[in-house]
Amino acid sequence: MGTSREMLGSRLGFLLLSAGCAIGLGNVWRFPYITGAYGGALFVAIYFIFLLAVLPIMVMEFSIGRASRTNLGRTFHILEPKGTHWHRFGWWSIVGSYALLMFYTSVSGWLVGYCWYMASGVLTGVDGAFFGKFFGETLASPQRQVGWMSASVLVGFGVCYMGVRGGVERVVKVMMAGLLLLVVALVIRSVTLEGAGAGIRFYLAPNVDKIAEVGLWNVCNAAMNQAFFTLSIGIGAMSIFGSYLEKERSLTGEAVWVAGLDTFVAIMAGLIIFPACSAFGVEANAGPGLVFITLPHIFNTMPLGQVWGALFFLFMSFAALSTVIAVFENIVSYCSDVWGMPRKRATVINALALWLLSLPCALGFNVLADITPLGAGSTILDFEDFIISNNMLPLGSLGILLFCCHKWGWGWDNFIAEVDLGTGMKFPLWLRGYLSYVLPCIIVVIFSLGYYEKFFK
Repeated sequence: MGTSREMLGSRLGFLLLSAGCAIGLGNVWRFPYITGAYGGALFVAIYFIFLLAVLPIMVMEFSIGRASRTNLGRTFHILEPKGTHWHRFGWWSIVGSYALLMFYTSVSGWLVGYCWYMASGVLTGVDGAFFGKFFGETLASPQRQVGWMSASVLVGFGVCYMGVRGGVERVVKVMMAGLLLLVVALVIRSVTLEGAGAGIRFYLAPNVDKIAEVGLWNVCNAAMNQAFFTLSIGIGAMSIFGSYLEKERSLTGEAVWVAGLDTFVAIMAGLIIFPACSAFGVEANAGPGLVFITLPHIFNTMPLGQVWGALFFLFMSFAALSTVIAVFENIVSYCSDVWGMPRKRATVINALALWLLSLPCALGFNVLADITPLGAGSTILDFEDFIISNNMLPLGSLGILLFCCHKWGWGWDNFIAEVDLGTGMKFPLWLRGYLSYVLPCIIVVIFSLGYYEKFFK
């Protein structure tokens, strides 16, 4: 099996692909806001602790992918002990990938659309009230919503159609290199604006009063959730890149590099947003309002704002589309590895299937706006996000963790043998007790709190 499988061309390709999967919208519109609101540098320190706490699950995904040389849908068949039934959970990979992309394609489409609107001058030379109205009109238009969602699907599957090395690796490497250059340029521009200092202090200065105000438990919970969900673990999206990786390098160091790139982009995003908001006297809020209303307003009043705004949304589009491409690749590989479907046929069939399944989210702000699955004010996007973020990611991660740590799964010895193959950082063996018993409890707490926050608070 291993000899006929297409492999990645370079270690850099693997690192940038994995980072591209991890780096997404949560880095840009959630991490900066909760950092500023939950204690600045103190929150970042707590976040790093929880990031290290869940990072071993990414290492495990890489290792089971490389050991099995196949998609998560086939991995359990190959690695499970004889007589066990882990293979019954192989479908988790494709269902989780679809659950994620059914709403992620729509939000990615918003970003691609706003890159065009900003570059073409639609968002330039208008008054402050225009931006909220324009975003509302964009959501209310079925044509715009479906059109930009379709563009996102087309980009993702167009890249996957070209193959692993010739398409996915080549394109995402360019996207990620562009993203890293853009983020540095935007940070330099933002922190050198007059009046930017107050925003930097709000964002990164240690603020004990904020932690006391919010509560240490809430700060820890927010850090734990952010660390857990930023790594894109639990649906096999990381294991697929492990399956395309040669065995020259051990996997612990590779995971550290990926997490480092992910965290770098998240922190830099805050250094774009808060100094700019401070310089122009605008209060930063969380979520879509920050990206699609507040920041376009700032760019509109900034010298050369049309250029900087277009570059910002290009950066955002790269962050979103790299995730789309990576998770699309997981779907395509599932069809090839599990069902033996030729790659190009799998790409076309899944492109059509995903486009159809993405329609409810795209139309959930207009034609289907009356559907409120999680109660008044909720949308189809909220429901789909809840399914993946509060259910499939934590439960999938729990399954991978148990599979790698216990003898009734793949087992600790097999995991260590695979993860330490090659040169580079070795996996800390003293973590065995923590990973076998403590981290599963943490994941159960995250899962339970997600339901408590959503339905009982």
